[in-house]
Amino acid sequence: MKDKVLLGLSGGVDSAVAGYLLKKQGYDVTCCFMRNWDSIANNDILGNPTLQGSQCSQEIDYEDAVKTAKQLGLPIIRVDFIQEYWDEVFSYFLVEYKEGRTPNADVFCNRHIKFQAFRDYAHKHGFDKIAMGHYAKRVDLEDGFACLYKAADKNKDQSYFLAEVTEEQLKDALFPLADIDKPEVRRIADKLGLSIAKKKDSTGVCFIGERRFKEFLDNYLPAQEGDIIDIVHNKKVGTHSGVLYYTVGQHRGLSVGGIKGYENKPFFVVGKDVKKNVLYVAQEDNEYMLSYKCRLSDVNLIVEKPTLGKIKCNAKFRYRGKDMPVEFEYISKDEAYLTYPGYKYVAKGQIAVLYSGDRCLGGGIIKETFDESGKRIEI
Repeated sequence: MKDKVLLGLSGGVDSAVAGYLLKKQGYDVTCCFMRNWDSIANNDILGNPTLQGSQCSQEIDYEDAVKTAKQLGLPIIRVDFIQEYWDEVFSYFLVEYKEGRTPNADVFCNRHIKFQAFRDYAHKHGFDKIAMGHYAKRVDLEDGFACLYKAADKNKDQSYFLAEVTEEQLKDALFPLADIDKPEVRRIADKLGLSIAKKKDSTGVCFIGERRFKEFLDNYLPAQEGDIIDIVHNKKVGTHSGVLYYTVGQHRGLSVGGIKGYENKPFFVVGKDVKKNVLYVAQEDNEYMLSYKCRLSDVNLIVEKPTLGKIKCNAKFRYRGKDMPVEFEYISKDEAYLTYPGYKYVAKGQIAVLYSGDRCLGGGIIKETFDESGKRIEI
């Protein structure tokens, strides 16, 4: 029998097939359903579509996980990390939104919950490894150093969300879906007759689920209407429902259009002033959409020896974004810079993830952006 593995079983198809593959490979697998959110205790009222139902989505997922584990012939336990999630993930999430930045909860959920609190629990209870249903790949070098690579299925690859996980955390992690694609996962689940074979993939905030997002945030950061200003012409073009709710690059949901004197082109968010409660927008192809440099903090490098100075690599500025050529200058964990030839909508608060080919080198939080002259962009 191989190592004892604690598998995060979510009630979805990916982690279910991950469990099947691990068992097939000879691992001693125990499934674990993580409960990390309590809607009532956390005042998750507005924007929650499940409150009026007979059962919340989390309990439905738990029942699916129990049924799946039974079908796979694997034991299952349930563990709560509700306090850890609030302290390490959601509190940070709210602070960033309050400052007008756009954080990525999934990245910090991986770093603090799935690969830290869950990992600590596994070690404490005698497990050698943890496993997840992520589409990502771990490659061990000859000296044992654990590298992170993109999964074979580039459409589903989730290495972006793992960029803040440390090499030490990766050493203990197994990714059974590294070399297969999503259609194959569905085929395996269907062949096994799993009840969740055709279950829809989960969306929404990590471990919280689908929410009407503006209403959901209003539980914690009450909205205040304000002006939408066309930054190019310094002209009011509409009214926003709360400046914190919008993301740089966003063009849907602005309710701006049909304005006299403007071409029939969409407006995009180019910045926001939280103190003045102003949302700045512009139409396509103008300088306000561009930045040429950004500063990163909380830099996590998954490399053997971080190199001081500059290197050429690629960066992904959002999950579905392309890998873009950059020059990366590492100074310290709290300070690094990316320089690039003018990219659109590099948003403060998002994670910039670094790649060399398919290898993920790590990433950091975008704290500041700069214009072509090197001046810090204030909005």
